Parts: sequence; structure tokens; C-alpha cells
Amino acid sequence: MSKAAEKGDRLKGKDYDKELKRLHGELVKLQQWVVAKGLKVCIVFEGRDGAGKGGSIKAITERVSPRVFRVIALPSPSTRERSQMYIQRYIPHLPAAGEVVILDRSWYNRAGVERVMGFTHEKDVERFLRGIPLVEKAIVDSGVILIKFWLEVSEAEQTRRLQDRVDDPRKIWKLSPMDLDSYSRWYDYSRARDAMFEASDSKHAPWTVVPSDDKRRARLNIIHHILRTVPYKALPREKIKFPKRQKPGGYRDPKYPFKYIKAVF
Repeated sequence: MSKAAEKGDRLKGKDYDKELKRLHGELVKLQQWVVAKGLKVCIVFEGRDGAGKGGSIKAITERVSPRVFRVIALPSPSTRERSQMYIQRYIPHLPAAGEVVILDRSWYNRAGVERVMGFTHEKDVERFLRGIPLVEKAIVDSGVILIKFWLEVSEAEQTRRLQDRVDDPRKIWKLSPMDLDSYSRWYDYSRARDAMFEASDSKHAPWTVVPSDDKRRARLNIIHHILRTVPYKALPREKIKFPKRQKPGGYRDPKYPFKYIKAVF
């Protein structure tokens, strides 16, 4: 950890933008390597409400191809899905060769929100926690590079961010009645997290905890960890030369009355 981080100093925007630009360049190299070598990468994001999962995922994906980096955020399960093996609805979204799949919340909903909010029986949670290491072992043995992040935010910072959602019309959609109910259950979530770690922090699929009170540092550290975990090399690039444009060949601008957008700005 840097001395500035140890002191609790927030990362300056200028320093963040400079390092993020560099890391984005490395993510593009990783993307090209993943496609060329047929790697399969699955990145799981979990954490408390307001911990910064969405912003971290956006920071990862904003300069890469959505055809390679696919973000999966599943809605509540349907009636049919509730009758299936719990992890079954996530299996179809696991990466094929040449893909990076990012799960914005995952099968660990069973050990987190469903447990805390009483949406499932305790025996189902215990059964899930016993079985998930075996499922993840099968996923890893199939060739998937599985990375699991838990974003941890402090009580004070979580309160500040949730209040910001109330005050900012751009973010109010992020705040649901579930978030407010969850907010009151801080220590229930702490107990659920601890039990989840104890059961599923394995050698083949370890948990990596990301302190996220400083969003900028968290995002940079997450990208750095991905680049360090997924083996990649920069592929050689051919020199790019633009061809000459064709001649008009008699083309003239049409008299058709194009309907231009209103220039408000």
C-alpha cells in the first residue's frame, strides 16, 4: 500500500486519469491476447450496497470491446429458475474461448442478500456453501480463470454514497426499497460475508478483498490485479496505413431534405 493510501489521502483526479489511461492500454493488450489464445476469464463482483461495483466494472469495460468483455447482471429469478439448481441460471453465461465475463453479483446472492433478507431457507444456504467450492473447482478445471472480488466499504462511506443517490437525479434509480432495508442490517451482512468467505475462499478460487472507500484507488487496484492474474503478452502490431479515398466518380450531394437534429448545444 502506498504511503498516501495508508494516510487515507484521496487519489487526485489528475493522477487517477493518467494511471487509468495506462491501465486501459494494458487491458486492450489483454483483450487481444485473450481472443488470440482462446482464454476464458470470469470475474465475480460482490460487496455491500454502495461499495462501488458498478463504477469499477465501468472502469474496466469503457475502453474494451463489449463482444469480448461481457457484463452479466441477472434480474430476480423466474418461477422456473427458482425450481432449478441454484447456480444453473449462471452456467450459460460462463465464458467461451476468447471471452471475459464480468458478473455484477453472482451465485453468491444465495449466501448474501437472500440469506440476510430471508428469501431462502437456512438449510438451502448451508447446502449452497457446501457445494459451491466443488462447482467452482469444476469451472476452474474446465479452463476458466476465475477471479472473485469483494468490495468492502465503511459504514460512514456507505451512508454518504446512498445519500448521494437520493440527492442526485442521475443516481436515484440505483436506490431501491431493498437497499434501504439492507442498510439497517449491516452486521447481518457482516456475518453472512464471514460465513461465505470461510466456506468458499479456496486455493482454486480465492476471494480478493478490495477496500473501496477511495473509489479511484479501488478501481486502479482492481484492474491491476486482473492484469497480474491473467497471463498475457502484447501481440505484434502491423504498421497501419490508410488507403486513398475513392474519387467522386460523378457523385453529387443529394437534394433530399435531411432532417437534422435540433442544435440545442
